[in-house]
Amino acid sequence: MSGTLYLVATPIGNLGDVSTRALETLRQVAFVACEDTRHSRVLLDHFGIAADTVSLPAFAEGQRAGRILDRLEAGEDCALVTDAGSPGISDPGEKLVAEAIERGVKVVPVPGPTALVAALSASGLPTGRFHFLGFLPRKGPERQAMLEEVAPLSATLALYESPRRLGETLADLRDALGERRCVVARELTKVHEEFVRGGLSALVERYATEEPRGEVVVLVEGRTGEQRWSEEELRRALEEGLGRGEKLKGLSTELARRAGWSGQDVYRLGLGLKKR
Repeated sequence: MSGTLYLVATPIGNLGDVSTRALETLRQVAFVACEDTRHSRVLLDHFGIAADTVSLPAFAEGQRAGRILDRLEAGEDCALVTDAGSPGISDPGEKLVAEAIERGVKVVPVPGPTALVAALSASGLPTGRFHFLGFLPRKGPERQAMLEEVAPLSATLALYESPRRLGETLADLRDALGERRCVVARELTKVHEEFVRGGLSALVERYATEEPRGEVVVLVEGRTGEQRWSEEELRRALEEGLGRGEKLKGLSTELARRAGWSGQDVYRLGLGLKKR
């Protein structure tokens, strides 16, 4: 019989969040597959777990999954852990799990901490429905296409972001979604845990010059039921603003907030008017 692949969630900052079941699983398996063996060794050593470890970084998951699956098929149990949180959620694991299922290997989740749920639960935004974007594409058409895809959704939007790119991402969210409530959650479960709440424009202004430290989760209010302007109403407002000599970029951002349109759509409509 083949072994079992356990997906073990590990703390996202506070070691006290590790579950008894997670520790029992890590002690009993034949080996532990780690996103980074050096990082996971700190956790294992802290709890006195002398487990055999192998590396499964995101950039090489496809190449290294085969050797792990071979050991599983030979009857060894394996626990997959990432640097923090639940494996496979914007972390290594998706490919390994898919191939394990294809080979008939049993996959068992050992649930626990995840930054997404921790941030959402304390955000103050609606939690009944949410849409998780993971990490946005860095830039270009793919990034814009994803933002346009989610702009009409009424569900709360949640995404992960690097602190270095936070300011740029907030600006892109504002331009694509218009003015909405937003929450920036960082350093969750750690000493300097912080939730910064406000409108997208206010947070864009704050993080234009401030680069936060630590892991970041961004949550944005879904589209509300407020009346959306018709294209004709928006066209008239653009014509009036351009007629007063306003710059199209700033005008588009302002009208997007008021009209319930995405910033990109308003800007494109304005470009068409200028060309005429």
